[in-house]
Amino acid sequence: MAHGSHTPVGEFLLAALSPTPQSQAALFSVFLLVYIATLVGNSLIMATVSSDPHLRTPMYFLLGNLSFLDLCYSTVTAPKMLLDFLSERRSISYPACMAQLFFLHFIGAAEMFLLTVMAYDRYVAICKPLHYPSIMNRTLCSWLVAASWAGGFIHSLVQTVLTMRLPFCGPNQVDNFFCDVPPVIKLACTDTYMVELLMVSNSGLISTSCFIVLVASYATILVRIRSPEGRRKALSTCASHLTVVTLFFGPCIFIYARPFSIFPVDKLVSVLYNIITPTLNPMIYTLRNKEVKSAMRRLRTRGITFGGKVVV
Repeated sequence: MAHGSHTPVGEFLLAALSPTPQSQAALFSVFLLVYIATLVGNSLIMATVSSDPHLRTPMYFLLGNLSFLDLCYSTVTAPKMLLDFLSERRSISYPACMAQLFFLHFIGAAEMFLLTVMAYDRYVAICKPLHYPSIMNRTLCSWLVAASWAGGFIHSLVQTVLTMRLPFCGPNQVDNFFCDVPPVIKLACTDTYMVELLMVSNSGLISTSCFIVLVASYATILVRIRSPEGRRKALSTCASHLTVVTLFFGPCIFIYARPFSIFPVDKLVSVLYNIITPTLNPMIYTLRNKEVKSAMRRLRTRGITFGGKVVV
């Protein structure tokens, strides 16, 4: 990784979310509770979907996968962020930084593709209800989920390889609380114009195109349904999905679909889609979904038996 006579960077220093120790301690407490809520909420949805026979449908199969992705996505950045709240020196090694960058884009892109698949599932369910069981069968759903993961892997591999090919020889201060492509490649000691252009085209194209497909699918649903009562029910069914899409895609498009200029607000936007959104998803889906709430009540009532003992 050496560049000329410079010494290659062995670690990066991450930015603090708050300038004072007192506020760092307060933020640690807040985000620890948020992360615990993310783990508990998404794990509860996965357990509910996998254990309740009434929820063994394509929609809830996709919802369980979304919860798993949310849990993994938050775990990529939250534990390191919490540790840094308690540390005076917020550093991350070069290999760990590249690994964090890889898994962030891997899981994030996979979630974008999965949300698009979920929109297609709702389109078929509402616009072609008679053909829904034959179209959205378990085999197709499994292939679509696998394709989402594969698409996320390919996207992230491209981003990571392009980043790792750059020479880093100082400075090493990342202008964010985690390693992401825009702030990291700004530290490369070479011209990164073409690399930035390729990465913006990659990330920006994925997030923007998926968002357009999602909006188009919901617009098609509303156009295809003629009656006001039918449209109201369709909106009610898709409202939770629309909320998730807005919370997830809005910040991603803001960060990745523009030239890599670093703004002070970027760190706050990153907190929203990395930490807050994975926590809100379980609440959005459970509070607006009677079937999931009923299944959770059944799960709580009968308990989950493990090893012959009731653990809930």
